Amino acid sequence: MDIPTRNGTHEQDDAVDVRLYSVSPPSAAARSAAHLSVSGERPQQPAEWTPSSWQSKPIKHDVKYSDYKQVEKSLRKLEWLPPLVTPAEISKLRKKLHDVSLGKAFLLQGGDCAELFDYCNASVIENKLKVLLQMSLVLTWGSRTPIVRVARMAGQFAKPRSSPMEVINGKKVASFKGDIVNDFDPEHREPDPDRLVQAYFHSAGTLNYVRALLSSGFADLHNPMSWSLTHVRDEHIRQDFQKMVDRLRDSLEFLHTVGAAENSSSLNTVDLFMSHEALLLEYEQSMTRKLIGPDGKEGWWDTSAHMVWIGDRTRAIDGAHVEFFRGLENPIGIKVGPSMKNEELLQLLNVVNPNKEPGKVTLIARYGFDKIEGLLPGHIKAVRESGHRPVWSCDPCHGNTVTTSSGVKTRKVSSIVREIASSFKIHKSLGSTLNGVHLELTGDAVTECLGGGMEMTDEDLGTNYATYCDPRLNYEQSLDVAYLLARYMRGEGGDAMFEELMQRLQ
Repeated sequence: MDIPTRNGTHEQDDAVDVRLYSVSPPSAAARSAAHLSVSGERPQQPAEWTPSSWQSKPIKHDVKYSDYKQVEKSLRKLEWLPPLVTPAEISKLRKKLHDVSLGKAFLLQGGDCAELFDYCNASVIENKLKVLLQMSLVLTWGSRTPIVRVARMAGQFAKPRSSPMEVINGKKVASFKGDIVNDFDPEHREPDPDRLVQAYFHSAGTLNYVRALLSSGFADLHNPMSWSLTHVRDEHIRQDFQKMVDRLRDSLEFLHTVGAAENSSSLNTVDLFMSHEALLLEYEQSMTRKLIGPDGKEGWWDTSAHMVWIGDRTRAIDGAHVEFFRGLENPIGIKVGPSMKNEELLQLLNVVNPNKEPGKVTLIARYGFDKIEGLLPGHIKAVRESGHRPVWSCDPCHGNTVTTSSGVKTRKVSSIVREIASSFKIHKSLGSTLNGVHLELTGDAVTECLGGGMEMTDEDLGTNYATYCDPRLNYEQSLDVAYLLARYMRGEGGDAMFEELMQRLQ
């Protein structure tokens, strides 16, 4: 068959029917990925890194599709669509994370455990944006340093599962792996390659609305009280937050009086970057483009998000995910759990960041408040001796998931805050710095985590337990965490004051 290519030339390929495609046929990389997703047969290792060289490596938590042609068609569509983010935006975040790694700024990363397509909705997006902005205001007040805001949204549609199958109402069905793969409805669990394209458009819709909000003054600090505090039912927390806002308003009024704030865009809007776990490599491969960066040099950019990370279950040194990540220009994250050995951590850093660029890698430590003291010190010492300078971030959520007597997964606000506080103390004792936090949260009034200023109990969990995966901090609990973290960072009242506040959030 005579197939027209993008540059107008023709090539022969009897394996592809061009009539299936609205633009041009899939690339060889897309066809290879489609074949792998159906057959599981890996190609040979190429001589150099490419966005598809991961296909030659062992892969965990991949998706098995049944329709080869439909996978091809979806990947070709993704290859044809424009980038969701640009190299200039990605480079901007990379520079900011460089400063974070040097202690000149602090990272706040947060959002849903598993994002749903239905979350591409105005009120859901506004609520999530509002809680992240309010938390960053509180942390700015506490740390006296700039806050780098990175959301877990506009792409966090895939989730690894411990088993490919699960039993629901006595029936064995495929596990729900996120909206990008299959439907939560047990009757529609067959992986659908069309959802790869749906994920792109839901990400694009979310990104578009976020950009519109930020450019329209949603984050304008000239009017900080336009961010409603009606959800904050704890009077003590509301009063303390009001005091911070009052201090901020006094500072802004002073700047206006002396004429220093009239043309300051930094007071009218903020930067907000997008991130997700890059689990489905056929999707990420299709969104990875060879583009010219702000420095005038060509590189491979994953344009599905500003930042992507490797999960704790997919970080094998010789695995497909590490192979894919090692060639990206994007800043990347690596989840570091209890099973991570010191030597393995150093190997990972050397593979994905051989030039030891400060801030290129964010280590997202997730141990559990009762395990962190026995694990984090060894990791800090090993990394410091290696000469790497990553961003050290604390994920206090994943290691603190518990199950109630009735079988409901939940987390305690007190456990989350204790792990963050322990991380601060351990880093300080070793001459290191905790550079950020990574939280699973929502701006909605869900009832999934215990404690906090609203005093959530086991009996309250059923009121609005809405997660399709892991439990999230709600709006008020997120502010509780930010408030305590700010007080701790500011050093007000010392450990005694911190313990007193912790007792209020049990």
